[in-house]
Amino acid sequence: MNPQELKSILSSGLLSFPVTDFNAQGDFNRAGYIKRLEWLAPYGASALFAAGGTGEFFSLAASEYSEIIKTAVDTCATSVPILAGVGGSTRQAIEYAQEAERLGAKGLLLLPHYLTEASQDGVAAHVEAVCKSVNIGVVVYNRNVCRLTAPLLERLAERCPNLIGYKDGLGDIELMVSIRRRLGDRFTYLGGLPTAEVYAAAYKALGVPVYSSAVFNFIPKTAMDFYHAITREDHATVGKIIDDFFLPYLDIRNRKSGYAVSIVKAGAKIAGYDAGPVRAPLTDLTGEEYEMLAALIDKQGAQ
Repeated sequence: MNPQELKSILSSGLLSFPVTDFNAQGDFNRAGYIKRLEWLAPYGASALFAAGGTGEFFSLAASEYSEIIKTAVDTCATSVPILAGVGGSTRQAIEYAQEAERLGAKGLLLLPHYLTEASQDGVAAHVEAVCKSVNIGVVVYNRNVCRLTAPLLERLAERCPNLIGYKDGLGDIELMVSIRRRLGDRFTYLGGLPTAEVYAAAYKALGVPVYSSAVFNFIPKTAMDFYHAITREDHATVGKIIDDFFLPYLDIRNRKSGYAVSIVKAGAKIAGYDAGPVRAPLTDLTGEEYEMLAALIDKQGAQ
């Protein structure tokens, strides 16, 4: 699959980030991960991102990363494209990128670089170096310390033919509009704010109809129903699901930092696909919060 073919796939449909399965000791659980991917793949997501943010990329050792990407690629070879999360320092991100390409990933999601603050030119140089280290398509994730502007993205687009996508995790509408207007159809654009469904209608109006769904991990049917309602501009269905599920869900998610991942793992357990605990520095939901989430999921019916 060349970068332009991947771009076409990512330009429509729902995307998702499977959680990474750990056992009770916190080690990668390959069998559980295979079972999860086999469950989720038939629901109709356009692509799945292995070892992304919801997949706890930031907590993985390099040896685990290789096993996770290989497992995802092998399991989904005939069903759905796998993109691999990459990040960290420039040299580390390049190593991950090249390993993901070697293992058969169809593309990469370039997560923000590590803690250090950097100039716009420095961040752009980081993105360019990773893009030029591989031949597969790359989607850059504007979030936290990665805040590329429209002029810099235009420069990167000229220098990096395989930079095919832009994912927004900032929620800066002015910046999003400037990027979308300046780059036009050069990129595919993805909504990437946590619990993206809450922002989906607004982003669709901005010309960003595609987003990644974390709740697809545990209520895949509802996630797909919501996406189709957004596509049809079925405001009644969108409003009902937001009121009945997403707003109460946010009340739980917003209780602690890091719960955007923890609540998804809790949801997966409730759905019968236990992915094990989150790794430090994240913390799992409390018993009370778990029961609150279980009641919300139960109201969504069979998946």
